[in-house]
Amino acid sequence: MKLKSDPRHKKRVKLMQSLFAADFHTSEPDPDLDQILEQRAVIDDLITSAAPEWPINQINKIDLAILRLSIYELQQKNTPYKVAIDEAVELAKEYGSDNSAKFINGVLGTVLEKLS
Repeated sequence: MKLKSDPRHKKRVKLMQSLFAADFHTSEPDPDLDQILEQRAVIDDLITSAAPEWPINQINKIDLAILRLSIYELQQKNTPYKVAIDEAVELAKEYGSDNSAKFINGVLGTVLEKLS
């Protein structure tokens, strides 16, 4: 059973918030955030190919932060893909709009097919 007090969940929330903030201003140094930001161009290309009808600049910034974090986790293959996608959907339900969870699940499913 997943708990909001789980340290891995808390870390994902912190990274998602940092990724969101990074779109607006320079953030404090964080090794995990820096690794994700180094891969941002590759990650954004995957998002663009998985959701061609949604240009990056039109995607809700919270959804974009969740997608970037989750795709980075999928690329690293340290986290089982089901866990990464489930966490992303849960973050979307908690922080995104009404349609965020469905959108993120669809994009991540398409990205997973491309990465496999």
